[in-house]
Amino acid sequence: MNTVWKGAISFGLVHVPVRLFAATESQDIAFKLLHRKSHSPIRYKRTCQECEDEVPWEDIVKGYEYEPGRFVIFEKEELERLADEASREIKIVDFVDLEEIDPIFFQKTYYMAPGDTGANAYNLLKAALVKTGKIGIANVTLRSKGSLAAIRVIDDCLSMVTMHYPAEIRPVNQVPGLPRDSRVDERELAMAEMLIGQLSTRFDPAKFEDEYRKRVMAAVEQKVSGRQVVAAPEPQRANIVNLMEALQASLEQARASARRESGAEPPDGRSPAPARRRRTGAGTKP
Repeated sequence: MNTVWKGAISFGLVHVPVRLFAATESQDIAFKLLHRKSHSPIRYKRTCQECEDEVPWEDIVKGYEYEPGRFVIFEKEELERLADEASREIKIVDFVDLEEIDPIFFQKTYYMAPGDTGANAYNLLKAALVKTGKIGIANVTLRSKGSLAAIRVIDDCLSMVTMHYPAEIRPVNQVPGLPRDSRVDERELAMAEMLIGQLSTRFDPAKFEDEYRKRVMAAVEQKVSGRQVVAAPEPQRANIVNLMEALQASLEQARASARRESGAEPPDGRSPAPARRRRTGAGTKP
């Protein structure tokens, strides 16, 4: 892993030097744009809208559009000076329970290792978080962008999850088309509760895979080997319009799946044959 940031966690007067490492990596499939005729990659040019000339990187500056067509200009050094003071500190301002935070706030997770002289302070903060069951809420600046952050322990390692500020989250009342009447049929609600109960289990991330990525990579391998690519047929879906019927059918499917997983029902869906009774001896009743 490559270090993406060096700095320190601070809470009160405690200072914990740390190094940051990305805890996740993108599994997106990268496609290049090609010219259909020659199959050569397409290049993009940085051009000026006014003179239409290509602009080299050294002639590019950053500008903030404070009103349409009018900008204030910032040089790279100016932005570095503005970010420098805050960019080397993860300042914890509160300790809270993880359950209090809605997942809508979370962005990206990083692992943290102690800095060159920070092992003792690192272990202290880690042990204190585990002992109290709390997580730290901090302000942090990464790559010239400020965000909230949650400091917690993952598998005996301090971690940081960047978070949105409240101002970055759009209110629900901006969502178009939400139903005004929230009433539901009580029988349908009871059936939905049964279905949720049937499908409820402990979260196991290992059972989930990116199915789209698997299909694309299989198609890539077929194309590379010169074989014809054949799309898998879509599964047949029953045309169920009535909500109650859909809930009932879903519940039956969930129950059948649970029976198959427990071995109580064969994979083909047929009920297992009843076991024959053994006779214990001549003259005894079955």
